[in-house]
Amino acid sequence: MSLLHGDIVHFRLVSTNSIRCTLQAAAVAWEAGKPLVIEEVDVAPPQAMEVRVKILFTSLCHTDVYFWEAKGQTPMFPRIFGHEAGGIVESVGEGVTDLKPGDHVLPVFTGECKECRPCKSEESNICDLLRINTDRGVMLNDGKSRFSIKGKPIYHFVGTSTFSEYTVTHVGCLAKINPAAPLDKVCVLSCGISTGLGATLNVAKPKKGSTVAIFGLGAVGLAAAEGARIAGASRIIGVDLNSKRFEEAKKFGVTEFVNPKEHNKPVQEVIAEMTDGGVDRSVECTGSVNAMISAFECVHDGWGVAVLVGVPNKDDAFQTHPMNVLNEKTLTGTFFGNYKPRSDLPAVVEKYMNKELELEKFITHEVPFAEINKAFEYMLKGEGIRCIIRMDA
Repeated sequence: MSLLHGDIVHFRLVSTNSIRCTLQAAAVAWEAGKPLVIEEVDVAPPQAMEVRVKILFTSLCHTDVYFWEAKGQTPMFPRIFGHEAGGIVESVGEGVTDLKPGDHVLPVFTGECKECRPCKSEESNICDLLRINTDRGVMLNDGKSRFSIKGKPIYHFVGTSTFSEYTVTHVGCLAKINPAAPLDKVCVLSCGISTGLGATLNVAKPKKGSTVAIFGLGAVGLAAAEGARIAGASRIIGVDLNSKRFEEAKKFGVTEFVNPKEHNKPVQEVIAEMTDGGVDRSVECTGSVNAMISAFECVHDGWGVAVLVGVPNKDDAFQTHPMNVLNEKTLTGTFFGNYKPRSDLPAVVEKYMNKELELEKFITHEVPFAEINKAFEYMLKGEGIRCIIRMDA
């Protein structure tokens, strides 16, 4: 059946406890920390500058879990989470000219309107119109949700809500990609992997043969290590409080491992001793202010660059001696690895297609959509890196 942009997609109800699985479904979070429930959801047609996308694969990111647990700024339920995904354009709203039904896309939690000052600047990827807003559960066009159950609105999440077979998003939050790229692999580029990769390649920019320290060896940190590997770093030092992560980190180019708990001095001093005064580059991927201080203070005087990626708690602050700056160490931060979603993500996908970037090693689990709560269980237990959720299974 051909679907036009004026049609409403109806989803059938199925319980997550049932062994039956339907293709047309949405996983709804009704309460904080409670298992998602596959529900019957109406997905309204896309309005002006919006696109309705059929999601084929999605993955679970720690940010989904964080807000599902209501640790974020404003708890908002019922809600459809999900923001790492790959899908196909089903229909487009008025004014959408650069996407058409059938295009393969990656939804992204931040956008690129291509009209505001940051979008027109080569120095920023933080769009004034479409930058991430975790407190907004509706569409920009009319302040309403495109999801509903028996007329009751269901909130969106960061403009993507990919835990649904169909979703509606602003056109600026969709990156059109090579249709030959396998969506079950490149879907992980929608958030964490690109964030870590870009933090190294686009911001830290290590030279071939340099030394790099990565703080935090979760998905983002491993992606940062992968970026250092691609850049040709000679030594990649992984820093993590969990020593069990080192073996897995070797697959991403990490050559040495430091657990701060195993030393009786600050880890920045340990790293400085290991590297004749400090590493050339460091990337912090934990959100811990202590790790941020260590990442900055462990880089070498004169040319060292530290890049902050992890998001701290809203009341956090840290201090360091001004001499660290006067000694020509550089501290900077990054958002989504400095990638402009629509302009830059297609090229990242091509890195994978050209075998420069390895994505398979990030994917450690796969579950059918009806068992989406298993993905949450894996992450809460700290098992694996990324779990792919198949919408057709």
